[in-house]
Amino acid sequence: MNKLKCYTIAGIIFVLVTGTLAHFLYDWTGNNAVAGLFTPVSESVWEHMKLLFFPMLLYSFFMVYQLKEEYPCIVSSLCFGILAGTFSIPVLFYAYTFLLGTDVFILDIAVFILSTIIAFRLSYSLALSCTRKPYTLLLCALVSVLFICFMVFTSHPPDHKLFKDPSSNETAGAVLRHPLHFIPEHLSSSVECIIFIYEDTA
Repeated sequence: MNKLKCYTIAGIIFVLVTGTLAHFLYDWTGNNAVAGLFTPVSESVWEHMKLLFFPMLLYSFFMVYQLKEEYPCIVSSLCFGILAGTFSIPVLFYAYTFLLGTDVFILDIAVFILSTIIAFRLSYSLALSCTRKPYTLLLCALVSVLFICFMVFTSHPPDHKLFKDPSSNETAGAVLRHPLHFIPEHLSSSVECIIFIYEDTA
């Protein structure tokens, strides 16, 4: 078994385990705002996309460090895999709920597992074929934009069903509207002012 395949299989396991633990981290930390930026703060589909995005992003840094010499296309392939896997979650979720008319817990788990496999399978293939290398900067930029979206939409989500918590019919921002308790006191008033201006103009 070649090195790339070994790291790919290990990555699938890492994301599945880390993503599963991340599902509970926000509650385990007592609704800590920093934890909420990287882990789900509600049961919305958008928040569950974090379960794949952040663990795979973290593991990708490790893979790039280990394999960049042997596989020069590893960066573009992993970025493409992250994007494909992350967006596979809402696509697969809405596909099966459209067919069944309801969501099923076991199928939700299957969606996460399948999306993770899709992400790493594509990354593995593209690392060998190098067909996405010309788009490395674009793919990195798209991953960065998605990262920023997760940061912003955690506390200020758009009014769309993708961001709705099915259990409460509220957006994730209702749970984490003002995540300021981790900000030093002398800065919190300035941050509150910025948020007030943002919300007032939105």
